[in-house]
Amino acid sequence: MIVIVLVVIGILNIFSADFSMNDLKLNPYYIKQIRWAFVGLLAMIVAFSIDYRFIVRHAYVIYGISLLLLILVFLYGTTTHGSQRWMTLWDFSFQPSELMKLSVILVLAKYFNDHKTVRGYELKDLWMPSFLILLPFLLILNQPDLGTALILVILFFSMVLFVGIRLRSFIIACTMGIVMTPVGWFCLKSYQKERILTLFSPEKDPLGTGYHIIQSMIAVGSGGLFGKGFLKGTQTQLQFLPEQHTDFVFSVFAEEWGFVGGLILVFIFFMLILWGLRIALHSRDLLGTLIAFGITSLIFWKVFINIGMVLGILPVVGIPLPFLSYGGSAIVILMMSIGLLLNISMRHFILKP
Repeated sequence: MIVIVLVVIGILNIFSADFSMNDLKLNPYYIKQIRWAFVGLLAMIVAFSIDYRFIVRHAYVIYGISLLLLILVFLYGTTTHGSQRWMTLWDFSFQPSELMKLSVILVLAKYFNDHKTVRGYELKDLWMPSFLILLPFLLILNQPDLGTALILVILFFSMVLFVGIRLRSFIIACTMGIVMTPVGWFCLKSYQKERILTLFSPEKDPLGTGYHIIQSMIAVGSGGLFGKGFLKGTQTQLQFLPEQHTDFVFSVFAEEWGFVGGLILVFIFFMLILWGLRIALHSRDLLGTLIAFGITSLIFWKVFINIGMVLGILPVVGIPLPFLSYGGSAIVILMMSIGLLLNISMRHFILKP
């Protein structure tokens, strides 16, 4: 029910994001989102119906298919806004990197379940899962899609910290990360560097790299305590806000419903995250716990980074808000992930201790 509420809010928000007060025409985005939501509901039912242990048994196959699709993107993918992220077949467009997020969770859950340890993992124990993350990370980074690539890395570290890593290995890994940071900086593309630098001083280029953050903060701030009302957001309706149906949907919502509305939306996400963590806590096996924690981590980090991005406290990295941002691939995979959570929750009652 929480997911359905979020999806409905998202559809209404997308309708508002592309609604024009001058001509009362219907925009195509919210209609497409409704269609994708029904596909996602079907995917959720399928993921709920099949035993998650059977699904994870084929985790490496799913991962391999996802990796193959990422490679095919470079050969047959569609380029939009300078990024080659989508594969198009007839009128159907799919973003393989969305499937890879779920594939990574499944394959890491299988690996850590098959290689249990009670004393915590050492660095030598993590070379295989690190390799499994590195391949899609490099492919997605070259699309380029920095946001999704970062999500994979964050997912990896979240799950590693959850299963446990020895203190000595943790310190060494942190030191290596700090040392490699300058190398990672030089590997970024120029516009990606500008986005990070713009975080600290967006006013230096208000019509260029700082435009997104400035307009987003204006929209959020102008909503005040209770907002301007549905379809009455000036920043939205006058098209000042960029990417208002994808990355900056929270700005649209906050302008129309204000601080109180934004707080309620965050609370709904909070309830969803607590529900996911509760499933992880009460799962009867480690496999279910790892999958539930991975999916919940994915939702948490996407919400945290997106809202931080639109509020100007994190750099703009192109991470959409779960269930609210427009995107067929994203909503289908997210609802499929929710189906897996329901799957694990249901089998908590029917599996023997």
